Amino acid sequence: MTILVAGSTGLVGSTVIEEYRKRGISVVGINSSDVDLTNRTATFDYISTLKPSLIIDAAAKVGGIMANATYPVDFLSRNLQIQTNLIDAAHNANVERFIFLGSSCIYPKECAQPIKESYLLTGPLEKTNSPYALAKISGIELIKSYRNQYGKKWISVMPTNLYGPRDNFDPNSSHVLPGMINKFIAARNSDSKSVELWGDGTPTREFLLAADLAKALIFLSESYDSDDIINIGTGIETSIKHLANLIANETRYSGEIKWDTSKPNGTMRKVLDVSKIKDLGWRPENTLSQGIKETIEWYESNK
Repeated sequence: MTILVAGSTGLVGSTVIEEYRKRGISVVGINSSDVDLTNRTATFDYISTLKPSLIIDAAAKVGGIMANATYPVDFLSRNLQIQTNLIDAAHNANVERFIFLGSSCIYPKECAQPIKESYLLTGPLEKTNSPYALAKISGIELIKSYRNQYGKKWISVMPTNLYGPRDNFDPNSSHVLPGMINKFIAARNSDSKSVELWGDGTPTREFLLAADLAKALIFLSESYDSDDIINIGTGIETSIKHLANLIANETRYSGEIKWDTSKPNGTMRKVLDVSKIKDLGWRPENTLSQGIKETIEWYESNK
Protein backbone atom coordinates (compact mmCIF):
# COMPACT_ATOMS: atom_id res chain seq x y z
CA MET A 1 0.00 0.00 0.00
CA THR A 2 1.45 3.36 -1.06
CA ILE A 3 0.38 6.42 0.95
CA LEU A 4 0.89 9.87 -0.56
CA VAL A 5 0.77 13.08 1.47
CA ALA A 6 0.50 16.21 -0.68
CA GLY A 7 1.83 19.35 1.01
CA SER A 8 4.60 17.50 2.82
CA THR A 9 6.47 20.59 4.06
CA GLY A 10 3.41 22.34 5.49
CA LEU A 11 2.18 22.08 9.06
CA VAL A 12 -0.38 19.34 8.42
CA GLY A 13 1.50 17.36 5.80
CA SER A 14 4.79 17.19 7.70
CA THR A 15 2.99 16.19 10.90
CA VAL A 16 1.00 13.44 9.17
CA ILE A 17 4.20 12.04 7.67
CA GLU A 18 5.86 12.15 11.09
CA GLU A 19 2.96 10.27 12.68
CA TYR A 20 2.97 7.54 10.02
CA ARG A 21 6.72 7.06 10.42
CA LYS A 22 6.36 6.81 14.20
CA ARG A 23 4.08 3.85 13.49
CA GLY A 24 6.64 2.28 11.19
CA ILE A 25 4.56 2.94 8.06
CA SER A 26 6.26 4.10 4.87
CA VAL A 27 4.79 7.21 3.28
CA VAL A 28 5.61 9.40 0.26
CA GLY A 29 5.47 13.16 0.70
CA ILE A 30 5.45 15.78 -2.05
CA ASN A 31 5.58 19.58 -2.08
CA SER A 32 5.69 22.22 -4.79
CA SER A 33 9.39 21.58 -5.46
CA ASP A 34 8.59 17.93 -6.27
CA VAL A 35 5.39 18.42 -8.27
CA ASP A 36 3.66 21.64 -9.26
CA LEU A 37 0.06 20.69 -8.51
CA THR A 38 -1.18 23.74 -10.44
CA ASN A 39 0.28 22.02 -13.53
CA ARG A 40 -2.38 19.54 -14.59
CA THR A 41 -0.17 17.45 -16.87
CA ALA A 42 2.61 17.16 -14.30
CA THR A 43 0.11 16.17 -11.60
CA PHE A 44 -1.51 13.47 -13.76
CA ASP A 45 1.90 12.08 -14.78
CA TYR A 46 3.12 11.88 -11.20
CA ILE A 47 0.00 10.23 -9.75
CA SER A 48 -0.34 7.73 -12.61
CA THR A 49 3.30 6.69 -12.11
CA LEU A 50 3.18 6.43 -8.30
CA LYS A 51 -0.27 4.75 -8.18
CA PRO A 52 -0.92 5.44 -4.48
CA SER A 53 -3.64 3.60 -2.55
CA LEU A 54 -4.36 6.59 -0.31
CA ILE A 55 -3.87 10.31 -0.89
CA ILE A 56 -4.09 12.80 1.97
CA ASP A 57 -4.47 16.22 0.40
CA ALA A 58 -2.87 18.76 2.72
CA ALA A 59 -1.62 20.93 -0.15
CA ALA A 60 -3.07 24.43 -0.17
CA LYS A 61 -2.26 28.11 -0.07
CA VAL A 62 -3.17 29.17 3.46
CA GLY A 63 -2.84 32.30 5.60
CA GLY A 64 -4.41 34.56 8.17
CA ILE A 65 -6.76 37.54 7.85
CA MET A 66 -4.14 39.89 6.38
CA ALA A 67 -2.96 37.40 3.75
CA ASN A 68 -6.52 36.52 2.72
CA ALA A 69 -7.46 40.19 2.38
CA THR A 70 -4.33 41.03 0.37
CA TYR A 71 -4.27 38.07 -2.04
CA PRO A 72 -7.88 36.91 -2.62
CA VAL A 73 -7.20 35.82 -6.22
CA ASP A 74 -4.34 33.58 -5.11
CA PHE A 75 -6.40 31.97 -2.35
CA LEU A 76 -9.26 31.18 -4.73
CA SER A 77 -7.51 30.39 -8.00
CA ARG A 78 -4.46 28.50 -6.75
CA ASN A 79 -6.44 26.35 -4.35
CA LEU A 80 -9.01 25.49 -7.02
CA GLN A 81 -6.21 24.43 -9.37
CA ILE A 82 -4.30 22.40 -6.78
CA GLN A 83 -7.24 20.42 -5.46
CA THR A 84 -8.98 19.87 -8.81
CA ASN A 85 -5.83 18.62 -10.53
CA LEU A 86 -5.00 16.27 -7.66
CA ILE A 87 -8.55 14.90 -7.31
CA ASP A 88 -8.95 14.37 -11.06
CA ALA A 89 -5.52 12.73 -11.25
CA ALA A 90 -6.49 10.40 -8.40
CA HIS A 91 -9.56 9.32 -10.34
CA ASN A 92 -7.51 8.81 -13.49
CA ALA A 93 -5.10 6.55 -11.54
CA ASN A 94 -7.96 4.71 -9.77
CA VAL A 95 -6.79 5.75 -6.29
CA GLU A 96 -8.87 3.83 -3.74
CA ARG A 97 -8.90 6.29 -0.82
CA PHE A 98 -8.64 10.10 -0.79
CA ILE A 99 -8.89 12.49 2.17
CA PHE A 100 -9.62 16.10 1.29
CA LEU A 101 -8.90 18.68 3.97
CA GLY A 102 -11.33 21.53 4.13
CA SER A 103 -11.40 24.19 6.83
CA SER A 104 -13.77 25.43 9.50
CA CYS A 105 -13.96 28.74 7.57
CA ILE A 106 -16.29 27.04 5.08
CA TYR A 107 -19.18 27.54 7.48
CA PRO A 108 -21.39 30.67 7.43
CA LYS A 109 -20.22 33.71 9.39
CA GLU A 110 -23.42 33.87 11.46
CA CYS A 111 -23.74 30.25 12.45
CA ALA A 112 -25.39 28.57 15.41
CA GLN A 113 -22.74 27.30 17.82
CA PRO A 114 -21.24 24.77 18.10
CA ILE A 115 -21.13 24.32 14.34
CA LYS A 116 -22.62 21.10 13.02
CA GLU A 117 -21.59 19.65 9.67
CA SER A 118 -25.15 20.19 8.41
CA TYR A 119 -24.72 24.00 8.67
CA LEU A 120 -22.62 24.11 5.49
CA LEU A 121 -24.12 26.45 2.85
CA THR A 122 -26.85 27.77 5.16
CA GLY A 123 -25.70 31.41 5.14
CA PRO A 124 -23.16 34.01 3.91
CA LEU A 125 -19.45 33.45 4.51
CA GLU A 126 -17.07 35.65 6.48
CA LYS A 127 -15.90 38.21 3.88
CA THR A 128 -12.27 38.27 5.01
CA ASN A 129 -11.66 34.69 3.88
CA SER A 130 -14.51 33.92 1.48
CA PRO A 131 -12.22 33.21 -1.56
CA TYR A 132 -10.37 30.50 0.38
CA ALA A 133 -13.62 29.14 1.81
CA LEU A 134 -15.26 28.96 -1.63
CA ALA A 135 -12.29 27.03 -2.99
CA LYS A 136 -12.57 24.52 -0.15
CA ILE A 137 -16.35 24.20 -0.59
CA SER A 138 -15.74 23.42 -4.28
CA GLY A 139 -13.30 20.69 -3.26
CA ILE A 140 -15.87 19.17 -0.91
CA GLU A 141 -18.46 19.12 -3.69
CA LEU A 142 -15.99 17.53 -6.12
CA ILE A 143 -15.20 14.75 -3.64
CA LYS A 144 -18.91 14.17 -3.08
CA SER A 145 -19.56 14.16 -6.84
CA TYR A 146 -16.86 11.56 -7.43
CA ARG A 147 -18.42 9.40 -4.72
CA ASN A 148 -21.86 9.70 -6.28
CA GLN A 149 -20.84 9.26 -9.92
CA TYR A 150 -18.02 6.73 -9.58
CA GLY A 151 -18.57 5.08 -6.19
CA LYS A 152 -15.31 6.38 -4.71
CA LYS A 153 -14.49 5.79 -1.05
CA TRP A 154 -13.26 9.36 -0.70
CA ILE A 155 -14.01 11.68 2.22
CA SER A 156 -13.83 15.35 3.19
CA VAL A 157 -12.79 16.44 6.69
CA MET A 158 -13.14 19.84 8.34
CA PRO A 159 -10.34 20.62 10.81
CA THR A 160 -10.66 23.52 13.22
CA ASN A 161 -7.86 26.11 13.65
CA LEU A 162 -4.55 24.25 13.64
CA TYR A 163 -1.16 25.02 15.13
CA GLY A 164 2.03 23.27 16.18
CA PRO A 165 5.73 22.76 15.42
CA ARG A 166 6.69 23.65 11.83
CA ASP A 167 3.82 26.15 11.60
CA ASN A 168 4.06 29.38 9.61
CA PHE A 169 5.18 32.09 12.06
CA ASP A 170 5.58 34.89 9.52
CA PRO A 171 3.85 38.01 10.93
CA ASN A 172 2.43 38.94 7.51
CA SER A 173 0.88 35.59 6.57
CA SER A 174 0.48 33.47 9.71
CA HIS A 175 -2.67 32.50 11.54
CA VAL A 176 -3.43 34.01 14.93
CA LEU A 177 -1.71 31.56 17.30
CA PRO A 178 1.71 31.23 15.60
CA GLY A 179 1.58 34.95 14.78
CA MET A 180 1.20 35.74 18.48
CA ILE A 181 4.09 33.44 19.38
CA ASN A 182 6.31 35.32 16.94
CA LYS A 183 5.20 38.72 18.27
CA PHE A 184 5.60 37.92 21.95
CA ILE A 185 9.01 36.30 21.58
CA ALA A 186 10.24 39.21 19.43
CA ALA A 187 8.91 41.69 22.00
CA ARG A 188 10.52 39.81 24.86
CA ASN A 189 13.88 39.60 23.10
CA SER A 190 13.84 43.32 22.27
CA ASP A 191 12.57 44.38 25.73
CA SER A 192 9.54 46.00 24.10
CA LYS A 193 7.11 47.52 26.60
CA SER A 194 4.00 46.51 24.63
CA VAL A 195 2.63 44.21 21.97
CA GLU A 196 -0.21 45.31 19.69
CA LEU A 197 -2.77 42.77 18.49
CA TRP A 198 -5.70 43.06 16.07
CA GLY A 199 -9.29 43.52 17.21
CA ASP A 200 -10.49 43.70 20.81
CA GLY A 201 -9.70 40.15 21.94
CA THR A 202 -13.32 39.11 22.51
CA PRO A 203 -13.83 36.64 19.61
CA THR A 204 -13.54 32.98 20.53
CA ARG A 205 -11.81 30.24 18.56
CA GLU A 206 -11.04 26.55 18.88
CA PHE A 207 -7.48 25.29 18.44
CA LEU A 208 -6.20 21.80 17.64
CA LEU A 209 -2.57 20.67 17.78
CA ALA A 210 -1.49 19.33 14.37
CA ALA A 211 -0.26 16.10 15.97
CA ASP A 212 -3.82 15.39 17.10
CA LEU A 213 -5.14 16.10 13.61
CA ALA A 214 -2.61 13.67 12.13
CA LYS A 215 -3.88 10.91 14.42
CA ALA A 216 -7.47 11.79 13.49
CA LEU A 217 -6.74 11.58 9.75
CA ILE A 218 -5.14 8.15 10.08
CA PHE A 219 -8.08 7.05 12.23
CA LEU A 220 -10.63 8.27 9.68
CA SER A 221 -8.76 6.71 6.75
CA GLU A 222 -9.44 3.35 8.39
CA SER A 223 -12.90 3.91 9.86
CA TYR A 224 -14.92 6.51 7.92
CA ASP A 225 -16.62 6.24 4.54
CA SER A 226 -19.48 8.70 3.94
CA ASP A 227 -20.72 11.49 1.68
CA ASP A 228 -21.07 13.64 4.79
CA ILE A 229 -18.23 15.92 5.82
CA ILE A 230 -16.85 15.37 9.32
CA ASN A 231 -15.51 17.95 11.77
CA ILE A 232 -12.20 17.48 13.58
CA GLY A 233 -11.50 19.57 16.66
CA THR A 234 -11.58 19.75 20.42
CA GLY A 235 -15.02 21.28 20.88
CA ILE A 236 -13.44 23.74 23.35
CA GLU A 237 -13.47 27.48 22.60
CA THR A 238 -10.98 30.06 23.85
CA SER A 239 -11.15 33.85 23.59
CA ILE A 240 -8.38 35.56 21.64
CA LYS A 241 -7.63 37.61 24.75
CA HIS A 242 -7.19 34.47 26.85
CA LEU A 243 -5.03 32.95 24.11
CA ALA A 244 -2.81 36.06 24.15
CA ASN A 245 -2.42 35.79 27.93
CA LEU A 246 -1.51 32.09 27.68
CA ILE A 247 1.15 32.78 25.06
CA ALA A 248 2.52 35.83 26.88
CA ASN A 249 2.89 33.76 30.03
CA GLU A 250 4.51 30.80 28.26
CA THR A 251 6.95 33.07 26.37
CA ARG A 252 7.78 34.93 29.60
CA TYR A 253 6.68 38.28 28.19
CA SER A 254 5.64 40.73 30.92
CA GLY A 255 4.86 43.88 28.90
CA GLU A 256 1.47 45.38 28.06
CA ILE A 257 -0.92 43.86 25.52
CA LYS A 258 -2.65 46.55 23.44
CA TRP A 259 -5.65 45.88 21.21
CA ASP A 260 -6.05 47.74 17.90
CA THR A 261 -9.83 47.95 17.63
CA SER A 262 -9.59 49.62 14.21
CA LYS A 263 -8.63 46.19 12.84
CA PRO A 264 -11.25 43.49 12.18
CA ASN A 265 -12.18 40.83 14.71
CA GLY A 266 -13.35 38.39 12.05
CA THR A 267 -16.08 35.94 13.04
CA MET A 268 -17.00 36.59 16.67
CA ARG A 269 -17.45 32.99 17.73
CA LYS A 270 -16.42 29.74 16.11
CA VAL A 271 -16.34 26.29 17.69
CA LEU A 272 -17.09 23.01 15.97
CA ASP A 273 -19.55 20.33 17.02
CA VAL A 274 -17.25 17.30 17.10
CA SER A 275 -19.78 14.79 18.41
CA LYS A 276 -19.67 12.77 15.16
CA ILE A 277 -15.95 11.95 15.31
CA LYS A 278 -16.11 11.42 19.07
CA ASP A 279 -18.94 8.93 18.58
CA LEU A 280 -16.60 7.01 16.27
CA GLY A 281 -14.10 6.75 19.14
CA TRP A 282 -11.54 9.51 18.50
CA ARG A 283 -10.43 12.11 21.07
CA PRO A 284 -7.62 14.74 20.98
CA GLU A 285 -4.76 13.93 23.31
CA ASN A 286 -3.32 17.40 24.01
CA THR A 287 -4.65 20.40 25.91
CA LEU A 288 -4.20 23.91 24.51
CA SER A 289 -1.62 24.75 27.19
CA GLN A 290 0.40 21.63 26.39
CA GLY A 291 0.26 22.34 22.67
CA ILE A 292 1.31 25.98 23.06
CA LYS A 293 4.25 24.99 25.24
CA GLU A 294 5.41 22.39 22.70
CA THR A 295 5.03 24.84 19.81
CA ILE A 296 6.98 27.60 21.58
CA GLU A 297 9.77 25.17 22.48
CA TRP A 298 10.03 24.10 18.84
CA TYR A 299 10.00 27.71 17.61
CA GLU A 300 12.74 28.83 19.97
CA SER A 301 14.89 25.80 19.07
CA ASN A 302 14.44 26.12 15.32
CA LYS A 303 13.94 29.81 14.50
